[in-house]
Amino acid sequence: MNTNPAVIVSNDIRAYFHDEVDSVLSKQAVKIDDATEVYLVNLLATFTHARELFEETDDGLQLRPLALHYADAINAPGVAERTAALRKLGDIALFISGLFADSLNRKLVDVDYYIAMGGTAYSYVHDISPISKTGLFAELAEKFAALVDVLNEVSERSNLQSNTNVLRLYEVWLKTGSNRAYDKLQRLGLNPTPTATSVATH
Repeated sequence: MNTNPAVIVSNDIRAYFHDEVDSVLSKQAVKIDDATEVYLVNLLATFTHARELFEETDDGLQLRPLALHYADAINAPGVAERTAALRKLGDIALFISGLFADSLNRKLVDVDYYIAMGGTAYSYVHDISPISKTGLFAELAEKFAALVDVLNEVSERSNLQSNTNVLRLYEVWLKTGSNRAYDKLQRLGLNPTPTATSVATH
């Protein structure tokens, strides 16, 4: 296990998050299937790559509102597309409410909104997708709030939760390539990929 939780080496990111998630699950006495734990670890590792979390807009890379992901699902032409949109909604809601709940305090919507939207999205995925009948998404939906608490503690142990401007820091780095912002992200335990730079003009 990494002895310095503030610095996560890219090659060890999954192992780091696995250790942290496993430890917090035990501490909080939250029981989940192995597949659900693996899903959480992969979710955390995936979203350390900034472009997986942000989407490109006319104003550069920004965090897309959950309501627009829901609109994508409603307007999807088929089950596969609808499932993908709902899963993305659930993933983003879980990641943001879990690791950056403090950053929602100053916004129009709070963490309860993210928990409701994310849990409902995963529940729909379980209901409509033929590949989801293993119970993974049902468990993600049922235990969404508990998993947010788990990720909250992972965030605290990684020195992330107190940094309410970390999402803004991501945006600055993506738009400008700022070395200072990049160094700060690394000190916070995040490793944005060198290729995940914004093409926005500035």
